[in-house]
Order: sequence, then C-alpha cells, then structure tokens
Amino acid sequence: MKFIYLIYQICIALPVMLAATIIAAIVCIIGCIFDNRFWGYWPGMIWGRLFCYVFLIPVHVHGKENIRPGQSYVIVANHQSFFDIFALYGHIGIRFKWLMKQEIDRIPFVGWACRAAGHICIDRASAMHSYKSLDKAKRQLSDGMSVIIFPEGTRTPDGQVHKFKRGSFQIAADLQLPVLPVTINGCYRVMSRHDWHVNRHAIDIRILEPLDMTCNGNTDDAASRGALLRQAAEAAQQSIASALVSDSADVAGDSRIHQEVIGS
Repeated sequence: MKFIYLIYQICIALPVMLAATIIAAIVCIIGCIFDNRFWGYWPGMIWGRLFCYVFLIPVHVHGKENIRPGQSYVIVANHQSFFDIFALYGHIGIRFKWLMKQEIDRIPFVGWACRAAGHICIDRASAMHSYKSLDKAKRQLSDGMSVIIFPEGTRTPDGQVHKFKRGSFQIAADLQLPVLPVTINGCYRVMSRHDWHVNRHAIDIRILEPLDMTCNGNTDDAASRGALLRQAAEAAQQSIASALVSDSADVAGDSRIHQEVIGS
C-alpha cells in the first residue's frame, strides 16, 4: 500500500509535522531565554519522537546500559538520512548539542531554534570558522551535556559507513572525554539522500561501548597524537560498521512485522 502511505504523508503527516516544527521551535526559543539546558533539549526530543510516530516509523534502541548517568560524551554516529536527526533526538535519551552543517542555520524556525538551543553550526568551506565551531563545542561539554557529531561529514550515498574525519576525536582527546559510538540502521531505507519521500521501515539504534580517549589527550608528540586519533577514528568506524551489518537482518524483520501490522 505504498500509494496510500504516500497520500497519508502528503495530506496528513507533513502538515502535522510542519505545525509541530513551528510550535516546538517557538517553545524552544522562548524557553531558552530562561533555561538553555532544559528548553534546549526537551522540545526537540518530543519533536523528534513525534516525527517518527506521525510517519509510522518504529524506532528500537539497544545498549542504553553503556551510558553512564551524568557523563559527558562525544557521540559519533553513522549518517544515513535526514531521519537520523529525528531518531536520535527523540530516542537516544542523552542531553546533547548538535554539531551540524551551516546550511541548517538558515532554515526558518529550525535554524532559529538551533541557535537559541546552543547547537553548533560548522562551515566546512572555512577552516577558521570550523575551528571556532569546534572550540564552541568544547565549551558546551560539561555536567552531563554531550555533543553528537556525524564524522562522515555527510549522508552516505549507498547505506554503508564511510571514512570518519578526526575532528570529533580531537575534541574528545582535548577534553579527556569518552567517545560513544552509535550505529543507526534503517534510516537509509526510510529516506536516503536519493529519495524525495519517506518509506516505511524500522529504525534500529545501537549504543556501543565507549572508547577511552584519555591516553590520546596525554600524548605530547604531534605525530604520535595524530596516529592515536587516526586509530580511534578507525576503531569507531569499524565498531559502528560491524553493528550495522549484524543488525541488518533484525531490522529487516522488524520492518516486515511493522508493515504487516499497518496493512502493507
């Protein structure tokens, strides 16, 4: 029943979420005047969860036992789709700031709310602006506040995990914070960068064991430090990719069950 679902998302889901986006943005902007840490997270969390619910996309989260309460993390995740944002915001259960590309800051209401909430925009075309954005991200990480980064830099073109850039691991090493790898599986099928509409498919989020970056921060030699950062990036990429492969069958099964329930 793909045609019926397409009509549903155009006539019902999109208008509902457009209104919800405006309301969540206004609440966030006003609330952040008084308390950035609370109002900078909760409206977005509800908005992300509602987005998945209204579009009939089930989200399953595994590995929350790997999160230590009160600990700040540099969270690194593979980037499959725009839906990564809604799934992570709504379901990961950690207060965080986004490190996101500059273009999002220009979107009406969404960009204004992101600015009020203290999310960090990065201009990939300007090395100086990127450095200032990373410095701002470092200042945000305290008292249990984390940051989420997509170290691939852009959405995957084929659903696979591609090479990680080292910037997020540099932040973790500088601040002596653990890196928390997160595997997102299913968002590519929900809405890849080649799609113009949403497809029904289950999303699986797997929170993996943190990577200790303490030794990297204590390395003074530039060459050794660079090698350790590269090794950390490769380790995170491999663990995320491994979980992506191992979870594929489970997510496909969940998707088939979900489609049967909603009548496809």
